Amino acid sequence: MLASETEARAWLAARHADATARLDLLVAALAEENGRQNLVSRPSLESVWQRHIADSAQLLHVSRETLPVGAWLDLGSGAGFPGLVVAALEPERPVTLVDSRRLRTEWLTRAAGLMGLSNVEVVLSRVEDLPDRQWQVISARAFAPLDRLLDVAARFSTPDTLWLLPKGAKAQHELNALSANWIRAFHVEQSLTDPAAGIIVGHLHGQTGIARTGKASSLKRGSGR
Repeated sequence: MLASETEARAWLAARHADATARLDLLVAALAEENGRQNLVSRPSLESVWQRHIADSAQLLHVSRETLPVGAWLDLGSGAGFPGLVVAALEPERPVTLVDSRRLRTEWLTRAAGLMGLSNVEVVLSRVEDLPDRQWQVISARAFAPLDRLLDVAARFSTPDTLWLLPKGAKAQHELNALSANWIRAFHVEQSLTDPAAGIIVGHLHGQTGIARTGKASSLKRGSGR
């Protein structure tokens, strides 16, 4: 368990030493931007490496599943967690950050430019309005309850897509409450940064019947981009 800023930075340096400079730029820019718009809670800036940077970076390591190669979709990116951190740690991986708030997407674009990331695409859109496309990895941090998230985002998934969903203390509860209509292979991993938090990890295979969105019940298998 990463219980302090020192431990979080040491954990990151041991695994992603080449990204330290980029992450330092992100942390400094976040502190400055937070004075203009409320990206994260002010108290959390005092433990930003533990609460936000390592908390995001752990998605690359915490799963028992093999992390697929290919494009990553981060829904409700907000301040850029986990999407900007993933893009900084894996600069060869295409990462698309989606948020429906213009000020947030402007921040995401500036931050990606500041870090020199050419692998980031920022999209100003509601998730419901995004065009259909399949992705290799889908993440969402504090975006929507699991059932609602799958309703609006299952169409971006194939049976090979890996879902990585930080859910805090409600992770197991949300998974237990998920409708049995969803054919899935999800489990909860323990967060490395919060002993009370969990991350829902796994694959979605389809739905028995018709989803509330009216979409087809099965997921297409595809390679994405």
